[in-house]
Amino acid sequence: MTKITTLFFDVGGVILTNGWDTTARRAAMSKFQLDAAEFEARHELANPAWERGEITLEEYLARTIFYCKRTFSPKEFEDFMYAQSQAMPESLEFVRGIARSGRYLMAVISNESAEINAYRIQKFGLREIFAAFFSSCYVGIQKPDVRIFQMALDVTQRASDECIFVDDRAENVAGAREAGMNGIQFQNVAQLSAELKRFGVQAGS
Repeated sequence: MTKITTLFFDVGGVILTNGWDTTARRAAMSKFQLDAAEFEARHELANPAWERGEITLEEYLARTIFYCKRTFSPKEFEDFMYAQSQAMPESLEFVRGIARSGRYLMAVISNESAEINAYRIQKFGLREIFAAFFSSCYVGIQKPDVRIFQMALDVTQRASDECIFVDDRAENVAGAREAGMNGIQFQNVAQLSAELKRFGVQAGS
């Protein structure tokens, strides 16, 4: 078995809650008393460009919320959006423990908008864990497109078989495997720890 040197992680659903998923959007619709069906239709049109870094948060909200007069401000809505991001404490500490060992290059491959991505990196100290962030908003490609995984390999100059990618979604793990990486679909920390051990990854410090 090839020695594993590099661990790539998704963020939402693995170490943090998802930043702006269906649950968060439903909560926003309830709090701000908005038409959920109309918002979701607008979201589906605007979100891909937002996650690829082609439009800003301000532009995203102009297309989805503030295309008409509201009783609340963009700042109020943005603050609510950011507040939906929460740590998954057991996962976050587990991944920190791997980083502290210094044995592996650790990086992120994620689909996130620039503003939420930057907030989460700062809020949860992700720079202390990861050396690089291959976020869709920076590279203009979204998982599960194999090109985002190939880009991560090219930039880090790692062979695909010495890398593991961890994500909670099967389709994203499949994209990583198409690029030649080893893949683990995250369910919980105990399961992740066991699967990493099978690859010879030492999780503790």
